[in-house]
Amino acid sequence: QVRLVESGGGLVRPGGSVRLSCVASGRRVEFADMGWYRHERELVATIRYDGTANYAEGLEGRFTISRDNGKNILYLQIDNVKPEDTADYYCQGTVAVPLTYRGAYWGQGTRVTVSS
Repeated sequence: QVRLVESGGGLVRPGGSVRLSCVASGRRVEFADMGWYRHERELVATIRYDGTANYAEGLEGRFTISRDNGKNILYLQIDNVKPEDTADYYCQGTVAVPLTYRGAYWGQGTRVTVSS
């Protein structure tokens, strides 16, 4: 079994920063693409195994996605947060290896609330 667990959400003041983490647990797997989504699976950013990142239009600059392949952890740094960043943020990973676990996995989400 493969599990993705997000953390790092909470109440953040406008203009502040927040760092979300997503830790993979269970069976040791290798993820190809991983990504962060919010609301009803609205794309925030994705990142390939080699570190190549892709951002939804308008989000690059304040959002930074990164990953630690050795520890199977995905990160999302949000700087200069705005009220419209308030959302549940979901981690997603596509397993490449081993073949028996290939497929897309989702976390349960972590809520970020931006408010003064």
